[in-house]
Amino acid sequence: MSTPPLIKTSYNSLNSKGKESYNFQKLSAILADYGFTTLKLNDDWQGADFIAVHSNGEDFLKIQLKGVLCVDKKYFGKHIWMTFRKGSDWYMFNHDAFLNWCLDPINTNIRNTKDWAFDATGKLQAGSYSWPNHPKKINAWLNENNILRET
Repeated sequence: MSTPPLIKTSYNSLNSKGKESYNFQKLSAILADYGFTTLKLNDDWQGADFIAVHSNGEDFLKIQLKGVLCVDKKYFGKHIWMTFRKGSDWYMFNHDAFLNWCLDPINTNIRNTKDWAFDATGKLQAGSYSWPNHPKKINAWLNENNILRET
């Protein structure tokens, strides 16, 4: 049996499932540098696409992998770490911390959008929002709270 040629694949040529698999593998390699082993889940478990387990045997992260920066009501209170890639940079941050920051009208206007509806009692009815491109204020928050930043 001969060895097949190794030819790099263009990320942009992949379909959405292919991009998700590619991003999972790339992020898994980065997390390995921090002592984590990743376990891909067949079905979202408590909002997570995969689990990262630390080599200390005690710490684990429930991770949601996205194509762009987003928040969603369905992840709130589930201790989810959101991840996405922008160019060659990776971001991973606590979903609820970012959501709470976003809901403050000083920071963003998502509370006033149709995609983020509250009823008369203040209970969140809808709740998802994404940013393909982030304003400077959000970039500043991400840069300060990204746990994958190099030191």
